[in-house]
Amino acid sequence: MTTTVTHRALDIAGLETVYDTLATAIDQAGPEKSELFLVKLALLNARALGDAELFRQQVDKALLDL
Repeated sequence: MTTTVTHRALDIAGLETVYDTLATAIDQAGPEKSELFLVKLALLNARALGDAELFRQQVDKALLDL
């Protein structure tokens, strides 16, 4: 069985929803587990994205201006 995934950009409302979901999940994980949670989330999203190079590019963008 082949699964086709279509990628599209989120609008501002979608990004706000994602931000709220992420902030709530980080709080739920707690300070001692938030780093592990973020790594697990990144790996799950990389797998869903299905493109290691695109994931690397996104990591590079996220590192800018920290």
